[in-house]
Amino acid sequence: MLGIVNILLGIGLLVAGRKLFWLFVAAAGFVLGAQLTIRAWNGPEWMALAVGILVGLVFAGLAIFLKSLVIGIAGFLAGGSILYGLAGIFGLDSGAYGWIIYLVGGLIGIMLVSKLFDWALIFLSSFGGATLITQAISLKAALGGLTFLVLAIVGIFVQVMELRKDKHHER
Repeated sequence: MLGIVNILLGIGLLVAGRKLFWLFVAAAGFVLGAQLTIRAWNGPEWMALAVGILVGLVFAGLAIFLKSLVIGIAGFLAGGSILYGLAGIFGLDSGAYGWIIYLVGGLIGIMLVSKLFDWALIFLSSFGGATLITQAISLKAALGGLTFLVLAIVGIFVQVMELRKDKHHER
């Protein structure tokens, strides 16, 4: 059941992640809630599904009513995680300096998301949708990577075409 929900969310993110910002945030909340439930309590799938839906609904509500705040938080968390992860790859995340690296990455993330919101949302929702679908159908190694890449490209293409259409109508 969780796999079906992931596929449906993944498809939604691939084709409408930019337009439906709340869906993007709700999907992130759903995945967070479901994963925490699975990892922390090792309970039944229905519990992970229920907690995921509940957290997703809370996140969607926050996205609708507190859009600017949620965008800033999302940019901070994504930027901090990415820079901290990159620092780890290069062996620079040691000790007490880890939080400084995360903070700098978070500030960069806030700036990027605020300036490049549409493009950030297109790429993140396409990558997120492709990940959800690829994981749900349990593809590994080369076939999983290829499927992810194709799905991400399709999602980016669909959303960029929609963005262009929206920009054209604004003129």
